[in-house]
Amino acid sequence: MTEKLSAHWKAHANAYPRKFLMTPAQHAEYMRVLKLCGSAKRDFLTHMGVPIEIVADTPGVMVAADGVEVTLL
Repeated sequence: MTEKLSAHWKAHANAYPRKFLMTPAQHAEYMRVLKLCGSAKRDFLTHMGVPIEIVADTPGVMVAADGVEVTLL
């Protein structure tokens, strides 16, 4: 996610993407990895200031500032 976000900033003059879309399983893995790494993060519905939406039928995407969906894989 961070890699995609960084690429987005470079391509869009530091504009933030609209949001990340993740399945419940992807979001659970996101939280697990952050906790495993010792993160003190308490807000698991944003990533570096970008909202995270949990959606059952997504492949896992970042919705860019211009609305284009970029896969997280």
